[in-house]
Amino acid sequence: MNETATPLRTQTIPFQSAVKPGYFRRVDNGLRRVFDVVVALLSLALLAPLFGVIALLVKRDSPGPVFYWGKRVGRNGREFNILKFRTMYETVQSYSGPRVTGQGDQRITPLGQWLRDTKLNELPQLWNVLKGEMSFVGPRPEDRAFVAHWPAEARAVLLAVRPGITSPASVLFRDEENMLQAGNVVDDYLRAILPSKLRLDLLYVHHRSFLTDLDVIFWTLLALLPRLKTKKVPEHLLFWGPLARFISRYFSWFVLDSLTAFGAVAITGLIWRSSGPLELGIGLAIGVALSIALIFSLVNALLGVGRVVWSKADINDALSVAVSTGMTTLILLVVNYFWHPRTLYIPTWGARLLPSGMLIVIGMLCLAGFIGLRYRMRIITGLSAHWITLRGNGALMGERVLIVGAGEAGELAAHLLRTGSLSNAFTIVGMVDDAPRKQDVRISGCRVLGRTADIPRLAHLHDVGLVLFAIENIGLAERQRILNLCRAARAQTVIVPDLLAAFRARLPGAVNPAAAVQAPRLQDWLTEIDALMEAEAWNAAHQKLHEMQQTMELAP
Repeated sequence: MNETATPLRTQTIPFQSAVKPGYFRRVDNGLRRVFDVVVALLSLALLAPLFGVIALLVKRDSPGPVFYWGKRVGRNGREFNILKFRTMYETVQSYSGPRVTGQGDQRITPLGQWLRDTKLNELPQLWNVLKGEMSFVGPRPEDRAFVAHWPAEARAVLLAVRPGITSPASVLFRDEENMLQAGNVVDDYLRAILPSKLRLDLLYVHHRSFLTDLDVIFWTLLALLPRLKTKKVPEHLLFWGPLARFISRYFSWFVLDSLTAFGAVAITGLIWRSSGPLELGIGLAIGVALSIALIFSLVNALLGVGRVVWSKADINDALSVAVSTGMTTLILLVVNYFWHPRTLYIPTWGARLLPSGMLIVIGMLCLAGFIGLRYRMRIITGLSAHWITLRGNGALMGERVLIVGAGEAGELAAHLLRTGSLSNAFTIVGMVDDAPRKQDVRISGCRVLGRTADIPRLAHLHDVGLVLFAIENIGLAERQRILNLCRAARAQTVIVPDLLAAFRARLPGAVNPAAAVQAPRLQDWLTEIDALMEAEAWNAAHQKLHEMQQTMELAP
């Protein structure tokens, strides 16, 4: 950026924040602030000699001040003075030129070019971090003139957080000056670089955490190494780097698995002591628990269990946990068989470190604990659903939905409404179907309440606000009869597109042009509706559902 002198009067850019900090966000922000203060203090103390050397070099290189104070727009739209080492000549041209610099800019001093290349000119911003005007990681602060070019939506997001010394966009555009040629740099910056930086900054704000910030700092330090300057960091690794990936996939699970294994060892020890003498000391119990967790984590890593998103895992993923726990138990049994505790001065009973049966019980309890830990939200959700069923309709939350059709399309509709952000907005009261064998049974967790003729009565009885028509392979006359009953329920009726038919149309020999055309449109609808639900834009979501209904009714 151009080191243009501006008045020191503080101004505020009008904006409306789009970031609503919840509990975990506030904790994360607090942890980030503690990190900023501690590291900034230590860095300023350790780098004080380097600051002195650079200050002497700047004074010898060209006449003028050591530091440059520039106006930038910060958190909540308030302007602040960013601090850098001066890298330009102290001339009129430096102040009147463009606000961005490109390759071969004559205003930059020889030392200033080296400071910019090594990013040492940015070090004084540690003072801004200590004052709370900036953070180590955050969207790079921009000049007021460039903030004016931001879309209102981007301004609402980016100005809600502290700007940073570095960011994912800073890593990817670390050679920004070389990308701009001297001459028409401002137009080139606004056209070619600013949109990409805004996109990256918005992604960062939406996905940032303290762990991802540490990853960005790691990539920033790597990017400063001469041999790695030309290497491009994959964009997705900037938002979910090696540190965050390791902690979330392996370390955090290792800690939780260790606690689970320790509990399994303690429970098994109590059971064993009830049937005979057993002195399992706390040290041995902790050692066995950590060994189980370590071996289990290593086997998990080899089997790729850590790559499963357990909040969205299905029952098949539980098999990988069972295989991993079984292999861990087998390893422990083999080690226990060849163990000679007397040689290591460990008190023992019999010829083994632990009874083999005890290890098997520990393995079984660990398996139950590991699966329960990973599927805890599914278990809690299932228990909550059963509790709501027992309590009756008074306990239902959100828009009440009645699904017409208990076939594959109905099961798919139930799954869509029970996963992701839709689960917070809708509650399924049940299904209706004319098949005699499906009456008064549970299908996909939903009870079949009656037949299609009962739709108006059931909708009134359960205060249904939304009826989903999810029947495939039905005649036109029968379809119209059921739709008339749905409309008689005085609830909003949405026709669920026949996804199954669309999938079958992809099979060899299958011909279904309507489904093939509707499939991509359906994906767009579902994506847009999910985004509206995530943003809690309920009216817009209902309008989009109504639009989807009308379109599908007109489809052949």
